[in-house]
Amino acid sequence: MTNKSSPAAPLDAIIIGTGFGGLGIAIQLDRQGISNFLLLEKAADIGGTWRDNHYPGSGCDVPSHLYSYSFEPRTTWPHKYARQDEIHAYIRHCADKYHLRQRIRLNCEVSEAHFDADSGCWQVTTAGGETLIARNLITACGQLNRPLMPNIEGLNSFAGPAFHSAEWQHDVDLKGKRVAVIGTGASAIQFVPQIVPQVAQLDLYQRNAAWVLPKDDREYGEGRRRWLSRLPVLHQLDRLWQYLTHEVRALGFVHFPALVKYSEKAALRHLRRHISDPAKQAALTPDYPLGCKRILISNNYYPALNQPNVDIVTDGIEKVVPEGVVTRDGTLHPADVLIYGTGFAATEFLAPIRITGLDGRELNDVWRDGAEAYKGISVAGFPNLYVLYGPNTNLGHNSIIYMLESQFRYVIACVKAVRDRGLRYLDLQPEVQARYNQQVQDDARGTIWAQGCQSWYLTADGKQTVNWPGFTFTYRHMTRKPTWSDYVQVR
Repeated sequence: MTNKSSPAAPLDAIIIGTGFGGLGIAIQLDRQGISNFLLLEKAADIGGTWRDNHYPGSGCDVPSHLYSYSFEPRTTWPHKYARQDEIHAYIRHCADKYHLRQRIRLNCEVSEAHFDADSGCWQVTTAGGETLIARNLITACGQLNRPLMPNIEGLNSFAGPAFHSAEWQHDVDLKGKRVAVIGTGASAIQFVPQIVPQVAQLDLYQRNAAWVLPKDDREYGEGRRRWLSRLPVLHQLDRLWQYLTHEVRALGFVHFPALVKYSEKAALRHLRRHISDPAKQAALTPDYPLGCKRILISNNYYPALNQPNVDIVTDGIEKVVPEGVVTRDGTLHPADVLIYGTGFAATEFLAPIRITGLDGRELNDVWRDGAEAYKGISVAGFPNLYVLYGPNTNLGHNSIIYMLESQFRYVIACVKAVRDRGLRYLDLQPEVQARYNQQVQDDARGTIWAQGCQSWYLTADGKQTVNWPGFTFTYRHMTRKPTWSDYVQVR
């Protein structure tokens, strides 16, 4: 394969990913006059998780007015909670409006990136063998981009169609079929109600019952949308209200876990209202505190599970065989189609990209015991590398777009400092990272996520590397500007 090289002059930045993080930082860089950048996207279209997760019923559990850029408000969302196709269309609109298409390379997967200390540049190699050079590397890969397959014997032996919810096969006809669904997370809670009316039988394999709250979803009428468009201040006030009502939930998640007991009562009422079978009620009652795993919101999940063609299987899975699923009690559960609703490898940040920093250290090795990054953005020993939606920046209570916009400002300040001060690079001080992450872990120990359950918020060893253990406005204040003494500034 012929290796192609970029022009001698390096790019200002290479951005990996074209979801909300990648497009948002590109728009803000452009606004600051930093326009010599490329966005690299491994898929054939932009959109990140909202491109990939097109399963039936896919949508957002954060209100649409809040789950959008503050600098690109949309007053015409048709629903309080946007559907997948609506969000994907919004992302495409942003790429078009801000003229990013010509700076996006689709079908361009990054295989590795190496930092050259002499030039102060990142050498980025694509799967196609091309090498690109940039002064700054900004990763916007997200935390929910790599489907996680369960570790079950015989997965490949199944005779019928089998797929992950993030790789939905719309050409598979489910009508009249026996369908096995493994997993009961945020994806399953959306697609299960959509397919129950079609299938002859649905077996839902549940390891732990989820806490499910009612979803205050509604359609925004034409009159409401017209007023929001005519008076933008109304949209801003609604966004502020949504932000505040979500932010207050951090009190229960982070500071006073006992407060979630009130929400637990509401969730149990929701369960009893819609599930009439006592056995199903018992199977769907969680045995851990609300919030310890991701809270789910849905109005149609329980009614779907209450149907006579749905069985909830709580026995552990022994193996998958060509005819179906065998549970640990030896029972064969026949199936025609197998669907995995098993989530994503959320704690494996930036994998499988091989990223090499100073002195040949590899990021995957540095993060072997759990990912750490200063303010979720910078990693010591990896100069001019900025991670969007990095370790400990996910939320359980508010919009990740708010967190991303906080990061945009911080990253752009660092990029401008390298340019304006004539630096080769900025490298985070190791002791600053260690001190910061010790504080994050100390804070995480008192949160609802540390109440004893296993979830995708934790590594296999129990380290909390995903969620931000605080208020989002605290994070915004913390990232309002870099503290330059935190970094080694190499000229």
